[in-house]
Amino acid sequence: MDQINVKIKQEKGRIDKVLSDLLKDHSRSQIQQWLKDQNITVNGEITRSNYKVKENDEISINIPEPVELDVLAEDIPIEIVYEDDDVLVINKPQGMVVHPSAGHQDGTLVNALLYHIKDLSSINGIIRPGIVHRIDKDTSGLLMVAKNDKAHIALAEQLKDKTSIRKYIALVHGEIAHDKGEINAPIGRSKNDRKMQAVIEGGKPAVTHFEVLERFEGFTLVQLQLETGRTHQIRVHMKYIGYPVAGDPLYGPRKTLKGNGQFLHAEVLGFKHPTTGQMMVFEAPLPELFEKTLDQLRNND
Repeated sequence: MDQINVKIKQEKGRIDKVLSDLLKDHSRSQIQQWLKDQNITVNGEITRSNYKVKENDEISINIPEPVELDVLAEDIPIEIVYEDDDVLVINKPQGMVVHPSAGHQDGTLVNALLYHIKDLSSINGIIRPGIVHRIDKDTSGLLMVAKNDKAHIALAEQLKDKTSIRKYIALVHGEIAHDKGEINAPIGRSKNDRKMQAVIEGGKPAVTHFEVLERFEGFTLVQLQLETGRTHQIRVHMKYIGYPVAGDPLYGPRKTLKGNGQFLHAEVLGFKHPTTGQMMVFEAPLPELFEKTLDQLRNND
């Protein structure tokens, strides 16, 4: 087990924030997990994440040995849009779960990544190696994967600082009158259904920008850009303004378009490369079923 020792000089604030500022190779979430697991002591005493450091505090961090991942590597085809020593960009098909959970132990993107990629970051734990952000099972499109912890921290910071680019294409119910708009409404867990998110007072800030691309009878094709990354954000926001995503089994109407889930596609992904600093932007075409559905709607008009 490795150990890191830190002596506080002039730093002030919560221990998790101070340590994440001092230890650039370790994320705040990782430090919070070590605090939770009682791997961090202050002056020889176990402490909590809300402890505020004092001058001359001596902090010791016991870094546990990596836990072997109890997830099976599977030879599942994945579309790798870009790969280098630091990052991967994956075009995820609709219907694929990103990481294992109680109901999905195999067939996930993580199972596939473990087979195809030798090195993945460890920051998000043994169930989500390399996963910097996720998209829903029934959403297709681009997501970034980190191959080492330094890259993971850099990419996660860009998401937090809203400097990354994430644009989606969605087909929604209804004909939106405005050509552009911004939805600024806080999102939290629904009080009526624990599986759902909702716009609620006291929720986490959430901002979505939209632009109309095409209108059909009863439907609108929109491009959406995320400022924040809340769970189910686009699906919740579009329902909130009265234009739910077509095919959405959770937030949409029962009578909808036939498909394999919601008509929502992560079309554009952009970020600064964690090593070179170069801005990189990737684009993924709409899935075949999505395109066919649009053609049918155009023919109906």
